[in-house]
Amino acid sequence: MIEKLYTLFLKNPIVCTDTRDIKTNSIFFALKGANFNGNEYAEQALSNGCSLVVIDEEKYKKNEKYFLVDDVLTALQQLANYHRKQLNIPIIGITGSNGKTTTKELIHAVLSKKYNTLATKGNLNNHIGVPLTLLSITSKHEMAIIEMGANHQKEIDMLCNIAEPDFGIITNIGKAHLEGFGGIEGVKKGKGEMYRFIEKNKGKIFVHADDEVLMEIIGTNDKITYGTKKLYDVVGVMVQDNSEFVSMQWSTRYTAAAIKSHTIVKTNLVGVYNYNNLLCAACVGNYFKVEDEKINEALANYIPSNNRSQLQKTENNTLILDYYNANPTSMEAAIDNFSKLNQSTKMVVLGDMLELGEDSEKEHLKIIELLNQKNISNAILVGEYFLIAGKNSPFKTFITSEEAASYLKHIAPKNQLILIKGSRGIKLEKVVEVL
Repeated sequence: MIEKLYTLFLKNPIVCTDTRDIKTNSIFFALKGANFNGNEYAEQALSNGCSLVVIDEEKYKKNEKYFLVDDVLTALQQLANYHRKQLNIPIIGITGSNGKTTTKELIHAVLSKKYNTLATKGNLNNHIGVPLTLLSITSKHEMAIIEMGANHQKEIDMLCNIAEPDFGIITNIGKAHLEGFGGIEGVKKGKGEMYRFIEKNKGKIFVHADDEVLMEIIGTNDKITYGTKKLYDVVGVMVQDNSEFVSMQWSTRYTAAAIKSHTIVKTNLVGVYNYNNLLCAACVGNYFKVEDEKINEALANYIPSNNRSQLQKTENNTLILDYYNANPTSMEAAIDNFSKLNQSTKMVVLGDMLELGEDSEKEHLKIIELLNQKNISNAILVGEYFLIAGKNSPFKTFITSEEAASYLKHIAPKNQLILIKGSRGIKLEKVVEVL
């Protein structure tokens, strides 16, 4: 069945799952969700220009343009895996608690200097997004970078079995999705599924070798290392230049002794926590023989977007936008970095960290303690967890971003450096609009 569907896919190599985004001569997969049944939209997809619709309820089948399968999602995943098996190019899989999307974008920028490289768009990194990304790889592509997200165990293993990466990267293991993973040990086990897949299939791992947790779980994997020690394959140092942006130097182990003579790469990324992401991209580029100057050029010219480590100057203030997502590890890193920035007038606007389960109250209290430790007195806290945790703190607390925005509009801060950090569900963009 998949072979027959693949033959049809080769004739119509564009896949759609949303009737609002139909491309002419594409294949529509009628996926189901909690509140919708894609089978009901199959006829509309054909009317909008699709050549074929894949359905899993026989009552919707009207003619040969309706391809009936047992389960549409399974068919999509199997088709993606079948397509992947026909590809003779390196596939790099990337996951991690923090920084995976930024690292993916940096690697894409570096490898694109030499190869026609495809990377996951946005964060289409789940059980639907990974198959869609794989099916967008064409014969013109020479490499692909597949981002994989997870909020419970066995998910990375499932995604690896679809994408079958030859190379693997775990950016780090932190306190993300604790509720779904069942605590930090569950996160370690769940993310480590990528290492186990690569190990079983005799691929290679790019690893931040200074990270004790990653080195603890790496097993017998063939590895390419990056970090601060001269015996690593790629060695880096961060350059302190009193700027909000990260600057770095890097070299291979063979020239590590002279690293200070290497080009200083000045980037457009805010936050020292991005240093490891930059070094990872340099390591991958070096392994695939991208020229040093091209690697540096790619890293220096990369402009962050999607509210990740992004600097935005408004008419009144300078904003550090980092509210695409948040967990205790990334929140602590952002606050620590912010506390070191040399600016006399500073403010933080922090939103709740979601999906922490029974650890929610404890982890939000820790963030408030960290603000006190770092002598950050001008803080706005948004969300029900921060509202509870911050009831005895000196900080302003609000249940919604709209309430916080109303307050900020009233006090109208000016000439401030403002960190905005929180989970996507808190909608801190409402705050950005008034700053």
